[in-house]
Amino acid sequence: MEALVCKKLGDASLPLSSEESPLVLTRTHPIPQLGSSPTAVRVRVKATSLNFLNYLQIAGQYQEKPPLPFVPGSDYSGTIDAVGPGVTRFKVGDRVCSSNIVGTFAEFFVTEEAKLFHVPDGCDLVAAAAVPVAFGTSHFALLRRAQLTSGQVLLVLGAAGGVGLSAIQVGKVCGAIVIAVVRGPEKVQFLKSFGVDHVVDSSEGSIIRSVKDFLKARKLEGVDVLYDPVGGKLTLESLKLLKLSAQILLIGFASGEVPVIPANIALVKNWTVHGFYWGRYPLLEGSLSYDSVKELLSWVARGLITIHISHTYRLSEASLAFSTMKDRQVLGKVMLTIGDERSAISKL
Repeated sequence: MEALVCKKLGDASLPLSSEESPLVLTRTHPIPQLGSSPTAVRVRVKATSLNFLNYLQIAGQYQEKPPLPFVPGSDYSGTIDAVGPGVTRFKVGDRVCSSNIVGTFAEFFVTEEAKLFHVPDGCDLVAAAAVPVAFGTSHFALLRRAQLTSGQVLLVLGAAGGVGLSAIQVGKVCGAIVIAVVRGPEKVQFLKSFGVDHVVDSSEGSIIRSVKDFLKARKLEGVDVLYDPVGGKLTLESLKLLKLSAQILLIGFASGEVPVIPANIALVKNWTVHGFYWGRYPLLEGSLSYDSVKELLSWVARGLITIHISHTYRLSEASLAFSTMKDRQVLGKVMLTIGDERSAISKL
């Protein structure tokens, strides 16, 4: 089968033809078998979503460090290709999606029945591959951890990327007043089309004045929830906009800089700081994380949220996909589509 294999650590944006590339595209990778588990399911992957964690993992800079060589890839969608004798919720041909720590940049993937979600009618199969990690992160972080409610002010950093855009949409479904921070006029216009209440262009300098003017005009005290997948200087600026008893959600550090949040200020202002790593939640709170993704898929089917796909590439174009993400050219999600209908293997 076709698969993208990480054989050494390095920069995933380097051309696959380069000797320096950590990735190798193979069309003879072994097709995974169901094995001895009666509830194993094999999925024929239709699409898989690029997340910044994939880039970091290939570079050896992520929390999860699988042994080399490995097939990267996290959230994905596809159709059921084979099922074990104990599987009761799915049959061959069903449309599904899910996520994993590694393994989905391949034509077939084997997982357990309990980890899969039905993709409902009305939800595009390729778009469904973008739901579990990005939207799952935002849904669980905002609703379960920060307990965002209608009328609260939500400040989203890095708002034009996959995770940021998902936070905006989840916030709007919750009835929050959403302030988005992006970089560049193109992204400002893009965010306005999603009904954001106020958009700030960080390329023009400090975000503080713009946000404070908006808050004053709306007679608002300050920001209730900070959603931060960026880190660095932008985090420290954002702290000056938070009200008493604000919630801070640390999602990631795409800027490459880990901010230092002054504990003394957090103390006197009664801030709550949440570290949020989605990859741990299926293990720690499996039923809640499952319910989270299930609800998100229903939102997609009902048109409450939109999966905006910025770029779509084939596996053979993976380095271009990573380069697009690395260079901050993404408005929404970058997707990889996998396989060819003519290469379908026989059913077990």
